[in-house]
Amino acid sequence: MTMALPTRARSTEMRGTALVASAAVLLVLWSVVLTAGEHVHQPVIATAFLVLVALGEVVRLQLPGDREAAPVGAAGILAYALLARFGTQPTTYPATQVIALAAVAVLLGAVPHVLAGRTPRVDEPARRILLAALAAYAFRPAWNGGQSWLAHQPTWVLALVMLGVAVLVLLADAVLAAFLRADRDRAPYLISLRDELRAVLALGSAVAATGVLIALAAQVMAFWALPVFCVPLLLTQMSFRRYSVIRATYLQTIRSLSRVTELGGYTETGHAQRVSELSLAVGRELGMREDELLELEYAALMHDLGQLSLTEPVPGGATIMVDRGEQRRIAELGAAVIREAGVLDRVALVVARQADPYRRPHETTDETLPLASRIIKVVNAFEDLVPEGAEYSRGLDAIERLRLGMAYDYDPRVVETLARIVRRSGR
Repeated sequence: MTMALPTRARSTEMRGTALVASAAVLLVLWSVVLTAGEHVHQPVIATAFLVLVALGEVVRLQLPGDREAAPVGAAGILAYALLARFGTQPTTYPATQVIALAAVAVLLGAVPHVLAGRTPRVDEPARRILLAALAAYAFRPAWNGGQSWLAHQPTWVLALVMLGVAVLVLLADAVLAAFLRADRDRAPYLISLRDELRAVLALGSAVAATGVLIALAAQVMAFWALPVFCVPLLLTQMSFRRYSVIRATYLQTIRSLSRVTELGGYTETGHAQRVSELSLAVGRELGMREDELLELEYAALMHDLGQLSLTEPVPGGATIMVDRGEQRRIAELGAAVIREAGVLDRVALVVARQADPYRRPHETTDETLPLASRIIKVVNAFEDLVPEGAEYSRGLDAIERLRLGMAYDYDPRVVETLARIVRRSGR
């Protein structure tokens, strides 16, 4: 049963993305009109930062968790928003010019990606523009072209103000990213916020520090501050890119391994991938952390490896049709294969316990049973009951059959979450 899961593929449900994008568009239009109605203040400085931010957008990278980041561009626009003096010359441009410059740079940076056939995202550029607006309106009016009280304070006071604005932008970035992720994945907001705070601290702290350093160093180094402080950030970005490539390769290797049972005729084509995608949808809605979701994905992809030990394949690979003892044996043999890797012990535990009931007769819930194991047990049973391309009614019938097993076999929370996802899928 091919299901349209309620994740990023369902753009009609991504109201948060539409809201953020609409706010960014309105803000950009207003800023561009105001900037065009006046004259561009200090155009040489603006051009230098425009080039820097646009180049940063061109070399943006994909991070784990379906995140997109442009560290060099983000640092450049933060520095432009916080720039007090360029050499000995006070900066006089307003906040609206910062927003207009950020928008133009984002558009210019998107051109090479569009030409290469990559579909541009909307949420991440819109978020960067809104954060540029926050930084600009938090600092530019307080600086007021060098005519405010801030201009007469020692450098350390100016640095503290810049650092405070940078921290504010970091926190706002995490809050906004969590809002978008929670809306897109239907995940609890607080769980999304925790994951995004961890992600922001990893690379965002380097971006904020670089932006503040450029803004301060430009008072002495002028144009040289841009390459001198952006090169280390670019090297850091390359390290993150290498990590992302390694993790993507690792996941692709596991996906290839999961297809061994399909090629051997033990499971239906695409079964492991369907179980993985549906398990992730359930896990997100139940509030699993990002690291837990990664383990769930690995375990769901490899949950049927134990079937390779069978002398005769189970018809259709439907392990729900065999007795519980055989289900446990398949799970334990699959876990033994995974333990051979030496680095996936937690994933092996999830696979080993996927056949266990969530509670036994006359006993309370088994608290030692991982939530990931409960999810895979329910989703795998659902996929076994609903063949590829089946009618929507078959999915509803399968849910009702799973509900009959909620007394002991299937965790009611997982079953009801799956039921909501099936109803939303419309297929």
